Amino acid sequence: MQPINLKEKFSKFSAQWHPHQIATVDDMQVILAKIQGEFVWHSHKDEDELFYVQKGTLEMHFRESTSEENNAKEWVEIVNEGEIIVVPKGVEHCPKSKNGEEVHLLLFEKKTTAHTGEVSHEKTKTHYPKI
Repeated sequence: MQPINLKEKFSKFSAQWHPHQIATVDDMQVILAKIQGEFVWHSHKDEDELFYVQKGTLEMHFRESTSEENNAKEWVEIVNEGEIIVVPKGVEHCPKSKNGEEVHLLLFEKKTTAHTGEVSHEKTKTHYPKI
């Protein structure tokens, strides 16, 4: 039961798009990640995700299927430093950094949440080191 210094924890890794676990809360995990550029379109069927932007600006892209065949509505929410966004379960999303800057994120999600949902991609991680 000691305080966790986020700045110190972020200094322990440089890998982008590779989450690191810093704590657990019941069946939830607290994760840090550094991102730059564009991630992978994906969703989490049974889990919500909370993103807190510790540094930089996050563009959270969303896509929702429409009733018309092969059509989808897309929109972007800008999440600034010090702000959070919750992505509800089942909502397709793609995190991106704004203007190619590195963004530092704190995420809060269930331990069972797969990194890229049901999508398999070269950026998919199956193990989050604990730091």
